[in-house]
Amino acid sequence: MLSKGAAKKVTIYLNEDTQRHLGPLYESILSFLMNKGVAGATATRALAGFGAHRELHTPKIEVLAEHLPIRIEFIETAEKVDEILPTLYDMVTDGLIEVQDTNVVKIAMKEKRAAAAAEPHTRKAGTAKLMRIFLGEADRWHGEPLYEAIVKQLRMMEIAGATVYRGILGYGAKGHTHKQSFFHVVRDMPIMISVVESEEKLTPAASMVEGMIQDGLIVISEVEIVRLANSIPPEEDAIARIPGR
Repeated sequence: MLSKGAAKKVTIYLNEDTQRHLGPLYESILSFLMNKGVAGATATRALAGFGAHRELHTPKIEVLAEHLPIRIEFIETAEKVDEILPTLYDMVTDGLIEVQDTNVVKIAMKEKRAAAAAEPHTRKAGTAKLMRIFLGEADRWHGEPLYEAIVKQLRMMEIAGATVYRGILGYGAKGHTHKQSFFHVVRDMPIMISVVESEEKLTPAASMVEGMIQDGLIVISEVEIVRLANSIPPEEDAIARIPGR
């Protein structure tokens, strides 16, 4: 089963009209991968291309329109790739197979919700850490708003949640007042990001944020949390079947 961490990305290049057992070869390959339990695979049709035969294939030439390049991609564990690669090698009699090392950083799958029955809420309580990050709306990080970049990094670190608040009035250590009026819109309003997490996960997150902020404030305090949650798990992002998408 595919999981986070080291994996293999396999890319197969062939022609759309290449046949196998009276059917398109790319369909046979996809069926084979599905029957072998590969997590997911995608076949894409190129607009134009050429290969070892040094012949340009383009939809502008009717006779070559059905001879366009097809690319099949999938990501799997090294063990699974080693298992199915010999068969793929035999199936691709005119084409190219490429195998690359890759790293899976996220796997998410949308789960079907159960019938909408009245389910009781569950209550969870305990201690956690609250991190509040104070910065300016105009602060940037590699060309994008700093607060957006911080939230993206927190999500990559699988922090449970983060909320961004935009102030309407405030000042900081420099004593500059930031406010918005009808006649003058200030682009550097106060921004606060609030994060609640366990100490184990918040400590590296705080170090990451500290490395991104040049002018701001980070406050960490202990909190008591009470969480009420429905027993039906929320829908998550659908898994991306196209590698690199």
